[in-house]
Amino acid sequence: MTVYVLDSSALIRYLDKEAGGERVKAILKACVTGQAEIRISAVQWGEVAGNLRKRFGAEEEGSILSSLLPSEAGIVPASGERAVRAAELRVDHKMAYADAFALNLAMDSPQHVLVTADYGFKPVDNLAQIEFLPARSSSRP
Repeated sequence: MTVYVLDSSALIRYLDKEAGGERVKAILKACVTGQAEIRISAVQWGEVAGNLRKRFGAEEEGSILSSLLPSEAGIVPASGERAVRAAELRVDHKMAYADAFALNLAMDSPQHVLVTADYGFKPVDNLAQIEFLPARSSSRP
């Protein structure tokens, strides 16, 4: 079974109904119907939470988060071992630390596919399966 590893940019695209949002919606639906699984690192989940809190406030943040993932089962904790591996990826590949957590999670298994709108992952697409969401429209205000 495919396990989709979502990074924060994928969920934000879905919430904002931007390019690739429909693809994320299909992935979420596949999870609900038992056709796929979803994982997100606790670090990336925190990025989504911070983005929502900044934009909508504390009250809406919680309700939006629970609508995305009704159960925290898909949230993978940032263990000490994962933190070290993410730090190594960050240094070795000159990437953002939070992104390194997502990549590290995608590297767990050949069935894991990282879904992202962040083209900063292009230099490391040889390390894991990565599905890039379409670029944003240039007509955005």
